[in-house]
Amino acid sequence: MLKSKDRIQDSYKTKRYVIYLWSAIHSGNMKEYFLPLFDYDRHCNELMLELIIKAGSPEKPVKLMAHILGAQQVWLNRCNGLANAYTVPVWPDWQVEELSPYMKNNPLAWAAFLAKADFTQRIVYKTSQGAAFDNTVTEILTHVINHGTHHRAQIGQHLKLAGIEELPLTDYIFWVRGQR
Repeated sequence: MLKSKDRIQDSYKTKRYVIYLWSAIHSGNMKEYFLPLFDYDRHCNELMLELIIKAGSPEKPVKLMAHILGAQQVWLNRCNGLANAYTVPVWPDWQVEELSPYMKNNPLAWAAFLAKADFTQRIVYKTSQGAAFDNTVTEILTHVINHGTHHRAQIGQHLKLAGIEELPLTDYIFWVRGQR
């Protein structure tokens, strides 16, 4: 259980982050914030796909990578206002060879979207189960990046079980250091 002092500190950190995000949104810096994150996401997806292929394309890692890419496409479609966001399934049944076009095109499409995005815009959408929601572009972009990170960790676990001894460093800070 958090002590009162810890709760105050956590609350202070949360407020600082909210103020930072508000400032970034209203100063027009959100594009500069998200472009590197999507480049990082692309880089990590490429590293993991290389390992998936090296491991002989085990079923579960391929399915998870297909899900990352399919879900990205669905979110991009929602952000772009497509009436039918599900031009691809959220859980596509793709073989490893079918991932390449999405590995190439998704980052380009996200970069194009980020160039013109209104980060405060609320996107109204329906889930695959038909439930209606709305979220800001900033919330959706944050979700897309975190979603990929989550599933790449699962891919890493499955690749370890498939015999891959060493996984690449996919922590954001390692990627940032490599960009300098």
